[in-house]
Amino acid sequence: MLKLSLKQGQYLNIGDDIRVVYLGGTGSHGRFMIDAPRDVNIVRSNVEQNPERNKDTYYPESPISKEAQEQIRHILREEKLKAEKSAQQAH
Repeated sequence: MLKLSLKQGQYLNIGDDIRVVYLGGTGSHGRFMIDAPRDVNIVRSNVEQNPERNKDTYYPESPISKEAQEQIRHILREEKLKAEKSAQQAH
């Protein structure tokens, strides 16, 4: 999930044909203008009707394989050793 901070008048594009413009706001209220094709379903609600979408993220990342996790640990160990060597040589 992407969290953004926008100033009044700034916008973000979603794909090639959707633009969301922040019009301003006060406190916990914000005003947005959404420019999208008519066939895009835009729903305003404070209660998600579909429990599957009521999650922190709509597109969970796939888990990292054990092999990749081990490679990452190995790289981090090597980088830590390099940093320690550099620190020792600096003294």
